[in-house]
Amino acid sequence: MLITRLTLTDFRNHAALRMEPARPLICLYGPNGAGKTNILEAVSLLVPGRGLRGQDFHLLARLEGAGAWAVAAEAQTPLGEVRLGTSHDGGEATTRKVAVDGMLQKSSGVLGHYLKMLWLTPAQDRLFMGPGGDRRRFFDRMVSSFNEGHAAHVSAFEKLMKERNALLQQPRPDATWLSTLETQMAEQAVAMAAARNEAAGVLARHFASGDAQGPFPWGVLQLHGQIEELVSQKPAVQAEDEYAKILADSRGADRAAQRTLNGPHRSDFSVLHGPKSTPAELCSTGEQKALLIGLTLAQARAAREMLGASPILLLDEVAAHLDQARRRGLFQVLSDLGAQAWMTGTDENLFAEAGAAACRFEVKDGTVHVRQ
Repeated sequence: MLITRLTLTDFRNHAALRMEPARPLICLYGPNGAGKTNILEAVSLLVPGRGLRGQDFHLLARLEGAGAWAVAAEAQTPLGEVRLGTSHDGGEATTRKVAVDGMLQKSSGVLGHYLKMLWLTPAQDRLFMGPGGDRRRFFDRMVSSFNEGHAAHVSAFEKLMKERNALLQQPRPDATWLSTLETQMAEQAVAMAAARNEAAGVLARHFASGDAQGPFPWGVLQLHGQIEELVSQKPAVQAEDEYAKILADSRGADRAAQRTLNGPHRSDFSVLHGPKSTPAELCSTGEQKALLIGLTLAQARAAREMLGASPILLLDEVAAHLDQARRRGLFQVLSDLGAQAWMTGTDENLFAEAGAAACRFEVKDGTVHVRQ
Protein backbone atom coordinates (compact mmCIF):
# COMPACT_ATOMS: atom_id res chain seq x y z
CA MET A 1 0.00 0.00 0.00
CA LEU A 2 1.64 3.20 -1.21
CA ILE A 3 0.53 6.77 -1.75
CA THR A 4 2.43 7.91 -4.81
CA ARG A 5 0.96 11.40 -5.07
CA LEU A 6 -0.75 13.56 -2.44
CA THR A 7 -2.54 16.83 -3.16
CA LEU A 8 -4.05 19.18 -0.56
CA THR A 9 -6.24 22.19 -1.26
CA ASP A 10 -7.04 24.68 1.52
CA PHE A 11 -6.47 22.00 4.13
CA ARG A 12 -5.42 23.38 7.52
CA ASN A 13 -2.50 25.73 6.80
CA HIS A 14 -1.79 24.29 3.33
CA ALA A 15 -3.27 26.39 0.55
CA ALA A 16 -1.98 24.11 -2.21
CA LEU A 17 0.37 21.22 -1.64
CA ARG A 18 1.55 18.42 -3.90
CA MET A 19 3.92 15.64 -2.88
CA GLU A 20 5.22 12.64 -4.82
CA PRO A 21 7.20 10.50 -2.36
CA ALA A 22 9.64 8.29 -4.19
CA ARG A 23 10.81 6.13 -1.27
CA PRO A 24 8.98 4.18 1.44
CA LEU A 25 10.16 6.25 4.41
CA ILE A 26 8.79 9.80 4.19
CA CYS A 27 10.43 12.22 6.61
CA LEU A 28 8.76 15.58 7.22
CA TYR A 29 10.81 18.01 9.28
CA GLY A 30 10.47 21.63 10.29
CA PRO A 31 9.59 23.87 13.24
CA ASN A 32 6.50 23.44 15.39
CA GLY A 33 3.42 24.85 13.68
CA ALA A 34 4.84 24.46 10.17
CA GLY A 35 2.12 22.01 9.12
CA LYS A 36 3.82 18.60 9.41
CA THR A 37 1.09 16.91 11.43
CA ASN A 38 -1.51 18.52 9.16
CA ILE A 39 -0.09 16.47 6.29
CA LEU A 40 -0.38 13.27 8.33
CA GLU A 41 -3.94 14.21 9.23
CA ALA A 42 -4.79 14.70 5.57
CA VAL A 43 -3.35 11.27 4.73
CA SER A 44 -5.38 9.72 7.57
CA LEU A 45 -8.59 10.92 5.89
CA LEU A 46 -7.91 8.52 3.02
CA VAL A 47 -9.34 5.74 5.20
CA PRO A 48 -12.77 5.61 6.91
CA GLY A 49 -13.36 7.67 10.04
CA ARG A 50 -12.54 11.14 11.30
CA GLY A 51 -8.76 11.03 10.93
CA LEU A 52 -5.98 10.97 13.49
CA ARG A 53 -7.19 14.09 15.31
CA GLY A 54 -10.88 13.18 15.17
CA GLN A 55 -12.00 16.76 14.60
CA ASP A 56 -15.17 18.03 12.98
CA PHE A 57 -14.72 18.28 9.24
CA HIS A 58 -15.66 21.95 8.96
CA LEU A 59 -12.71 22.81 11.24
CA LEU A 60 -10.16 21.42 8.77
CA ALA A 61 -10.48 24.24 6.25
CA ARG A 62 -7.72 26.84 5.90
CA LEU A 63 -8.61 29.97 7.87
CA GLU A 64 -7.77 32.28 4.97
CA GLY A 65 -9.65 30.12 2.45
CA ALA A 66 -13.27 29.99 1.35
CA GLY A 67 -14.25 27.36 3.93
CA ALA A 68 -13.95 24.26 1.76
CA TRP A 69 -11.05 21.77 1.62
CA ALA A 70 -9.97 18.77 -0.43
CA VAL A 71 -7.49 15.89 -0.16
CA ALA A 72 -6.64 13.76 -3.18
CA ALA A 73 -4.18 10.93 -3.72
CA GLU A 74 -2.98 8.42 -6.23
CA ALA A 75 -2.25 5.11 -4.55
CA GLN A 76 -1.03 1.59 -5.18
CA THR A 77 -3.28 -0.86 -3.35
CA PRO A 78 -3.90 -4.62 -3.27
CA LEU A 79 -6.78 -3.89 -5.68
CA GLY A 80 -4.51 -2.02 -8.09
CA GLU A 81 -3.81 1.63 -8.75
CA VAL A 82 -6.57 3.99 -7.69
CA ARG A 83 -7.36 7.68 -7.31
CA LEU A 84 -8.89 8.56 -3.96
CA GLY A 85 -10.37 11.87 -2.90
CA THR A 86 -12.23 13.38 0.01
CA SER A 87 -13.56 16.90 0.56
CA HIS A 88 -15.85 19.15 2.53
CA ASP A 89 -17.78 22.03 1.01
CA GLY A 90 -17.77 24.21 4.11
CA GLY A 91 -20.45 24.99 6.65
CA GLU A 92 -21.19 22.64 9.52
CA ALA A 93 -22.10 19.49 7.58
CA THR A 94 -21.10 16.45 9.63
CA THR A 95 -20.18 14.31 6.64
CA ARG A 96 -17.52 14.55 3.96
CA LYS A 97 -17.59 13.65 0.29
CA VAL A 98 -15.56 10.71 -0.96
CA ALA A 99 -14.65 9.81 -4.52
CA VAL A 100 -12.90 6.78 -6.02
CA ASP A 101 -11.50 7.17 -9.52
CA GLY A 102 -13.65 10.27 -9.91
CA MET A 103 -16.90 8.55 -8.92
CA LEU A 104 -18.73 9.91 -5.86
CA GLN A 105 -19.31 7.27 -3.16
CA LYS A 106 -22.08 6.88 -0.57
CA SER A 107 -19.76 7.03 2.45
CA SER A 108 -16.14 6.99 3.55
CA GLY A 109 -16.44 3.28 4.34
CA VAL A 110 -15.45 2.40 0.79
CA LEU A 111 -11.96 3.79 1.43
CA GLY A 112 -11.28 0.80 3.68
CA HIS A 113 -11.33 -1.48 0.62
CA TYR A 114 -8.20 0.21 -0.72
CA LEU A 115 -5.98 1.42 2.12
CA LYS A 116 -5.28 0.46 5.73
CA MET A 117 -3.46 2.78 8.11
CA LEU A 118 -2.04 2.76 11.60
CA TRP A 119 -0.95 5.87 13.43
CA LEU A 120 0.81 7.05 16.56
CA THR A 121 0.61 10.60 17.88
CA PRO A 122 2.06 12.27 21.00
CA ALA A 123 -1.46 12.33 22.46
CA GLN A 124 -1.27 8.53 22.71
CA ASP A 125 1.93 8.47 24.77
CA ARG A 126 -0.08 8.13 28.00
CA LEU A 127 -2.35 5.43 26.60
CA PHE A 128 -1.48 2.87 29.28
CA MET A 129 -2.10 5.40 32.07
CA GLY A 130 -5.26 6.94 30.65
CA PRO A 131 -8.92 5.91 30.83
CA GLY A 132 -10.08 2.57 29.49
CA GLY A 133 -12.19 4.27 26.85
CA ASP A 134 -9.07 5.61 25.15
CA ARG A 135 -7.49 2.15 25.05
CA ARG A 136 -10.72 0.61 23.77
CA ARG A 137 -10.94 3.11 20.91
CA PHE A 138 -7.25 2.52 20.14
CA PHE A 139 -7.82 -1.23 20.11
CA ASP A 140 -10.96 -0.98 17.96
CA ARG A 141 -9.00 1.03 15.42
CA MET A 142 -6.44 -1.78 15.38
CA VAL A 143 -9.21 -4.33 14.87
CA SER A 144 -10.62 -2.28 12.00
CA SER A 145 -7.29 -2.58 10.19
CA PHE A 146 -7.94 -6.35 10.08
CA ASN A 147 -11.73 -6.39 9.79
CA GLU A 148 -13.47 -3.92 7.47
CA GLY A 149 -16.87 -4.38 9.09
CA HIS A 150 -15.79 -3.85 12.71
CA ALA A 151 -16.22 -0.08 12.80
CA ALA A 152 -19.77 -0.44 11.46
CA HIS A 153 -20.63 -2.92 14.23
CA VAL A 154 -19.20 -0.57 16.87
CA SER A 155 -21.16 2.38 15.49
CA ALA A 156 -24.39 0.37 15.28
CA PHE A 157 -24.00 -0.91 18.85
CA GLU A 158 -23.39 2.58 20.24
CA LYS A 159 -26.44 3.95 18.41
CA LEU A 160 -28.67 1.15 19.75
CA MET A 161 -27.29 1.56 23.26
CA LYS A 162 -28.00 5.29 23.20
CA GLU A 163 -31.57 4.62 22.11
CA ARG A 164 -32.04 2.01 24.85
CA ASN A 165 -30.62 4.35 27.50
CA ALA A 166 -33.07 7.07 26.45
CA LEU A 167 -35.98 4.63 26.44
CA LEU A 168 -35.15 3.42 29.95
CA GLN A 169 -35.51 6.97 31.27
CA GLN A 170 -39.13 7.17 30.17
CA PRO A 171 -41.77 6.73 32.94
CA ARG A 172 -43.21 3.63 31.25
CA PRO A 173 -40.78 2.30 28.66
CA ASP A 174 -42.19 -0.02 26.01
CA ALA A 175 -41.03 -3.49 27.08
CA THR A 176 -41.42 -4.94 23.58
CA TRP A 177 -39.29 -2.22 22.02
CA LEU A 178 -36.69 -2.65 24.78
CA SER A 179 -36.47 -6.36 23.99
CA THR A 180 -36.06 -5.59 20.30
CA LEU A 181 -33.25 -3.12 20.98
CA GLU A 182 -31.53 -5.55 23.34
CA THR A 183 -31.69 -8.35 20.76
CA GLN A 184 -30.14 -6.06 18.15
CA MET A 185 -27.50 -4.86 20.62
CA ALA A 186 -26.59 -8.48 21.37
CA GLU A 187 -26.10 -9.24 17.67
CA GLN A 188 -23.76 -6.27 17.22
CA ALA A 189 -21.96 -6.95 20.51
CA VAL A 190 -21.16 -10.55 19.62
CA ALA A 191 -19.86 -9.50 16.19
CA MET A 192 -17.66 -6.87 17.87
CA ALA A 193 -16.35 -9.34 20.44
CA ALA A 194 -15.59 -12.01 17.85
CA ALA A 195 -13.58 -9.55 15.75
CA ARG A 196 -11.72 -8.30 18.82
CA ASN A 197 -10.87 -11.84 19.93
CA GLU A 198 -9.55 -12.80 16.51
CA ALA A 199 -7.43 -9.66 16.18
CA ALA A 200 -6.13 -9.95 19.74
CA GLY A 201 -4.95 -13.51 19.11
CA VAL A 202 -2.97 -12.60 16.00
CA LEU A 203 -1.66 -9.36 17.50
CA ALA A 204 -0.58 -11.03 20.76
CA ARG A 205 1.42 -13.61 18.82
CA HIS A 206 3.31 -10.99 16.83
CA PHE A 207 3.81 -8.76 19.89
CA ALA A 208 5.40 -11.67 21.76
CA SER A 209 7.94 -12.25 18.97
CA GLY A 210 11.04 -10.59 20.40
CA ASP A 211 13.25 -11.22 17.36
CA ALA A 212 10.99 -9.16 15.10
CA GLN A 213 10.73 -6.21 17.49
CA GLY A 214 14.21 -4.86 16.84
CA PRO A 215 15.20 -2.46 19.63
CA PHE A 216 11.65 -2.28 21.00
CA PRO A 217 10.47 -4.56 23.81
CA TRP A 218 8.23 -7.49 23.16
CA GLY A 219 5.14 -7.72 25.29
CA VAL A 220 2.15 -9.72 26.41
CA LEU A 221 -1.25 -8.38 25.34
CA GLN A 222 -4.47 -9.45 27.04
CA LEU A 223 -8.03 -8.48 26.15
CA HIS A 224 -10.46 -8.05 29.05
CA GLY A 225 -14.19 -8.03 28.44
CA GLN A 226 -17.36 -9.74 29.58
CA ILE A 227 -18.72 -10.30 26.07
CA GLU A 228 -15.33 -11.24 24.62
CA GLU A 229 -15.01 -13.96 27.26
CA LEU A 230 -18.57 -15.13 26.58
CA VAL A 231 -17.92 -15.37 22.84
CA SER A 232 -14.70 -17.31 23.38
CA GLN A 233 -16.60 -19.95 25.37
CA LYS A 234 -19.92 -20.34 23.56
CA PRO A 235 -21.40 -20.37 20.05
CA ALA A 236 -22.41 -16.97 18.69
CA VAL A 237 -26.17 -17.60 18.86
CA GLN A 238 -25.95 -18.71 22.49
CA ALA A 239 -23.73 -15.76 23.36
CA GLU A 240 -26.28 -13.39 21.80
CA ASP A 241 -29.09 -14.92 23.84
CA GLU A 242 -27.12 -14.68 27.07
CA TYR A 243 -26.11 -11.06 26.55
CA ALA A 244 -29.69 -10.11 25.65
CA LYS A 245 -30.79 -11.70 28.93
CA ILE A 246 -28.09 -9.80 30.84
CA LEU A 247 -29.44 -6.56 29.37
CA ALA A 248 -33.03 -7.46 30.23
CA ASP A 249 -32.09 -8.38 33.80
CA SER A 250 -30.12 -5.16 34.32
CA ARG A 251 -32.78 -2.69 33.18
CA GLY A 252 -33.40 -1.43 36.71
CA ALA A 253 -29.72 -0.91 37.49
CA ASP A 254 -29.09 0.67 34.09
CA ARG A 255 -32.02 3.02 34.54
CA ALA A 256 -30.70 4.11 37.95
CA ALA A 257 -27.20 4.60 36.58
CA GLN A 258 -28.56 6.30 33.42
CA ARG A 259 -26.23 4.19 31.31
CA THR A 260 -25.68 0.60 30.22
CA LEU A 261 -23.46 -1.12 32.76
CA ASN A 262 -22.67 -4.35 30.87
CA GLY A 263 -21.37 -4.85 27.37
CA PRO A 264 -18.49 -4.54 24.91
CA HIS A 265 -18.34 -0.77 25.53
CA ARG A 266 -16.71 -1.59 28.88
CA SER A 267 -13.93 -3.81 27.50
CA ASP A 268 -10.25 -2.98 27.91
CA PHE A 269 -6.82 -4.42 27.18
CA SER A 270 -3.59 -4.59 29.13
CA VAL A 271 0.05 -4.90 28.16
CA LEU A 272 2.94 -6.47 30.06
CA HIS A 273 6.52 -5.36 29.35
CA GLY A 274 7.92 -8.74 28.36
CA PRO A 275 11.63 -8.43 29.24
CA LYS A 276 10.84 -6.85 32.62
CA SER A 277 7.59 -8.72 33.40
CA THR A 278 6.12 -5.37 34.45
CA PRO A 279 2.62 -4.02 33.70
CA ALA A 280 2.85 -1.20 31.18
CA GLU A 281 1.20 1.29 33.53
CA LEU A 282 4.04 0.78 36.03
CA CYS A 283 6.80 1.32 33.46
CA SER A 284 8.65 4.59 32.98
CA THR A 285 7.46 7.10 30.39
CA GLY A 286 10.26 6.07 28.04
CA GLU A 287 9.46 2.38 28.44
CA GLN A 288 5.78 3.04 27.76
CA LYS A 289 6.68 4.90 24.56
CA ALA A 290 8.89 2.02 23.44
CA LEU A 291 6.12 -0.48 24.23
CA LEU A 292 3.60 1.57 22.26
CA ILE A 293 5.90 1.69 19.24
CA GLY A 294 6.53 -2.05 19.61
CA LEU A 295 2.80 -2.73 19.76
CA THR A 296 2.22 -0.67 16.61
CA LEU A 297 4.99 -2.51 14.76
CA ALA A 298 3.52 -5.84 15.86
CA GLN A 299 0.14 -4.69 14.57
CA ALA A 300 1.68 -3.82 11.22
CA ARG A 301 3.16 -7.33 10.97
CA ALA A 302 -0.15 -8.87 11.97
CA ALA A 303 -1.99 -6.80 9.36
CA ARG A 304 0.52 -7.84 6.71
CA GLU A 305 -0.10 -11.49 7.60
CA MET A 306 -3.88 -11.15 7.44
CA LEU A 307 -4.11 -8.78 4.47
CA GLY A 308 -1.06 -9.72 2.44
CA ALA A 309 0.24 -6.13 2.47
CA SER A 310 1.70 -3.83 5.10
CA PRO A 311 -0.53 -0.93 6.13
CA ILE A 312 0.60 2.67 5.77
CA LEU A 313 2.06 4.03 9.02
CA LEU A 314 1.64 7.61 10.24
CA LEU A 315 4.17 8.30 13.01
CA ASP A 316 3.95 11.80 14.44
CA GLU A 317 7.09 12.89 16.35
CA VAL A 318 7.99 9.22 16.73
CA ALA A 319 11.78 9.73 16.77
CA ALA A 320 11.91 12.77 19.06
CA HIS A 321 12.56 10.83 22.28
CA LEU A 322 14.52 7.91 20.85
CA ASP A 323 18.28 7.61 21.09
CA GLN A 324 20.36 7.10 17.98
CA ALA A 325 20.42 3.29 18.26
CA ARG A 326 16.66 3.04 18.61
CA ARG A 327 16.08 5.45 15.73
CA ARG A 328 18.31 3.32 13.54
CA GLY A 329 16.48 0.22 14.71
CA LEU A 330 13.08 1.77 14.01
CA PHE A 331 14.00 2.67 10.44
CA GLN A 332 15.38 -0.83 9.89
CA VAL A 333 12.20 -2.50 11.18
CA LEU A 334 10.07 -0.25 8.97
CA SER A 335 12.22 -1.14 5.96
CA ASP A 336 11.94 -4.86 6.78
CA LEU A 337 8.15 -4.48 6.95
CA GLY A 338 8.07 -2.99 3.49
CA ALA A 339 5.65 -0.38 4.79
CA GLN A 340 5.26 3.19 3.64
CA ALA A 341 5.79 5.30 6.77
CA TRP A 342 5.07 9.02 7.06
CA MET A 343 7.09 10.49 9.94
CA THR A 344 7.45 13.97 11.40
CA GLY A 345 10.14 15.66 13.46
CA THR A 346 11.51 19.12 14.17
CA ASP A 347 15.07 18.36 13.07
CA GLU A 348 16.37 16.77 9.88
CA ASN A 349 19.06 15.02 11.93
CA LEU A 350 16.39 12.86 13.56
CA PHE A 351 16.15 10.98 10.27
CA ALA A 352 19.87 10.71 9.48
CA GLU A 353 19.91 6.96 10.23
CA ALA A 354 17.12 6.33 7.71
CA GLY A 355 19.69 6.57 4.94
CA ALA A 356 18.79 5.96 1.30
CA ALA A 357 15.43 4.37 2.17
CA ALA A 358 14.03 7.81 3.04
CA CYS A 359 12.86 10.84 1.14
CA ARG A 360 13.02 14.07 3.10
CA PHE A 361 10.75 17.09 2.92
CA GLU A 362 11.25 20.37 4.75
CA VAL A 363 7.97 21.93 5.86
CA LYS A 364 7.81 25.70 6.37
CA ASP A 365 4.69 27.80 6.89
CA GLY A 366 2.42 25.48 4.96
CA THR A 367 4.84 24.84 2.10
CA VAL A 368 6.91 21.74 1.40
CA HIS A 369 10.39 21.60 -0.12
CA VAL A 370 12.03 18.40 -1.31
CA ARG A 371 15.38 17.69 0.38
CA GLN A 372 16.45 14.39 -1.12
